[in-house]
Amino acid sequence: MDVIALVGPSGTGKSHRALWVAQKNGADAIIDDGILIKDGKVIGGISAKKEKNRIMAVRRAIFVLAGHASMVREAIDAAHPRRILVLGTSENMVQKIAKTLRIGAISKIIRIEDIASKKDMEIAQFHRRRKGEHIIPVPSIELKPHFSGYLIDPIKSFFKTSSAKRRRLGERSIVRPVFSYYGKLVIDDSVIKNIVHIVAEKLDEVYRVGAMHVRHVVRGDDDLGITVSIEIIFSYGYEIAETMENLRKDLQREIERMTGMVVHEINILVKSLHIEQAAAHA
Repeated sequence: MDVIALVGPSGTGKSHRALWVAQKNGADAIIDDGILIKDGKVIGGISAKKEKNRIMAVRRAIFVLAGHASMVREAIDAAHPRRILVLGTSENMVQKIAKTLRIGAISKIIRIEDIASKKDMEIAQFHRRRKGEHIIPVPSIELKPHFSGYLIDPIKSFFKTSSAKRRRLGERSIVRPVFSYYGKLVIDDSVIKNIVHIVAEKLDEVYRVGAMHVRHVVRGDDDLGITVSIEIIFSYGYEIAETMENLRKDLQREIERMTGMVVHEINILVKSLHIEQAAAHA
């Protein structure tokens, strides 16, 4: 099974073009916003567009909610797709999805700006931001059991054959998720710092958490994730390298689990060692 990806900022038309990209690249399955699509049907997962707020929608889309990844893995095993197209807002996100679903390394990454004009992306963002409209590359009839009350309108899609005749490729559907009406939800950087303190200070090896910095990776109006830099005062007598690597993994997992944010990097600097007085006089 091969895996490819379509990457671009939120609201720039990835889902609108997913069927065309899949057809052009020989992909017979698509992973988009938490669902597995094959032959125009949702065969696994739960759509992020059903969630009631953006934070839960992000967590659903990257498969960190309990049981979601295993549900989709089972559907993939049963369907045996030849090639899967994974959609995401960044290269980091699609790599994370592929790793979580255990579908193998991504062999090719296609960027939305390479297949859509600036004008096309501006129109897509207008419909997303002003009207709250989201696209799912599945016919409306297939979505009705999943999206009762959310559907707006189906979009029929076509592509040109070599003989210049137009034939139908598939249908996309417009939905308006509940979270489109909720405005913005913002997680302050102090919350990230509190999570770091709680996770790190559970370890006997960590004497104290020092200075900390949270940097947001931003493209246009989209927040693509964060990097976190931490200074640690380490207790003398423990293995430093192994402990810090385990701490880095724990911090990444907990921040993503609790906030839904994508963590690109966690950088840990061991600033100094704390030596207990008794040990110092021994």
